[in-house]
Amino acid sequence: MAKLFYQGHGSFRLTSNDGFVIYVDPFAGEGYDVPADIILVSHEHHDHNKLELCAQKPDCIIERASDFFHGGGGCHSRLHLDDREDIMIESVEAYNEKHDPKECVGFIIHMDGLQIYASGDTSRTKQMEEFAERELDYAIFCGDGIYNMDLDEAAECARLIKAKNNIIIHLQPQALFNRERAEQWDAPNKIIIEPNQEITL
Repeated sequence: MAKLFYQGHGSFRLTSNDGFVIYVDPFAGEGYDVPADIILVSHEHHDHNKLELCAQKPDCIIERASDFFHGGGGCHSRLHLDDREDIMIESVEAYNEKHDPKECVGFIIHMDGLQIYASGDTSRTKQMEEFAERELDYAIFCGDGIYNMDLDEAAECARLIKAKNNIIIHLQPQALFNRERAEQWDAPNKIIIEPNQEITL
């Protein structure tokens, strides 16, 4: 089964059952020593794009938000790997008044038969209305209420998306985590993950 290791803030690592490693928005905390196959950057704010933290395999793929806008018109593309039919990355909408929709993305990551939504820095988006029919396994939301949606809006999004499990991260600027805010989050099927904690998905 896939595993999720949470570094803190908006940073986490996914590892497939056979050791394929994806880092998302590296910035804070520890646990960057496992060499990456893919590094995903949802946008170029300084607290999401510290690629130098991540150990990387020689053929590591780095995909930034700009890499997912193809064909004009704000179209979001997908990343398919020639040698890994079980791994696929979809980019999805991410935006609010502090994050330009043409410069930011969220992700739906396909790994070990799971669909894992990573919101990136965003508020509620129109595209979220389509996610419930996808029957996502995990949804990972931001919730600092300053640069992103607050806890109430993040809970509303969780109820809209209807993932089987919901995780809240990115809870306080310049902090790895805020346990009190995580416990206040009124979302269904909530899982609280502390920095340096790894869970089996």
